Amino acid sequence: MANVTVYLKCDRNVEVQSQDVFMTDVGSLRCADSVTAAKLKSIKVHHFGKDEAKRCVISSLKLVELMENACPDINVQVLGEADVLVEWVSVNRHKGWQQWLKAALVCLVSFFGTAFTIMAYHNDVGINDVFTEVYKMVMNSEPQGLNVLEVSYSIGLAAGILLFFNHVGGRRITKDPTPIEVAMRNYEEDVDKALIATAGREGKEDGP
Repeated sequence: MANVTVYLKCDRNVEVQSQDVFMTDVGSLRCADSVTAAKLKSIKVHHFGKDEAKRCVISSLKLVELMENACPDINVQVLGEADVLVEWVSVNRHKGWQQWLKAALVCLVSFFGTAFTIMAYHNDVGINDVFTEVYKMVMNSEPQGLNVLEVSYSIGLAAGILLFFNHVGGRRITKDPTPIEVAMRNYEEDVDKALIATAGREGKEDGP
């Protein structure tokens, strides 16, 4: 079928678990002719060698060139990203005790790091003196050990953290993404842009 329009929407960052990268791995492809679409999706666009880097940048122009070589009578419309960052991820990275150990280490660092930060902040602002003065103003007496003001503050601090991170256990409080998720998405986008720009400057972009 001649003059078939093919729409290609590339992703910015993809992970593959095979050394061979195919057209369907790097983005979505839409075509009215099912035979042409199946042929284009099966095109191999890259192969990761064992001694090569496990990350590469593929230009959408190369994808268009491969598609036009396989099916000369097509009109390709690129709708997605101009470059695709492809990373080869070994399957065993997602399994085993190493992942559990990493997760436990991150949890410990986050817990004790956050606790130390809160204590250091309270020490800097002199929170004990503030509580003492407020207690004296309200109760007209010196606080004796743990008091209701400190307990209320601790409960409010814990509730504020839960509301801020939008999680109680494994459940979300609202449908909005958490601040950490937003920050991680922004960080991933910045990293992807930096890697793509670096590959382009160093001439390592896999293009036509």
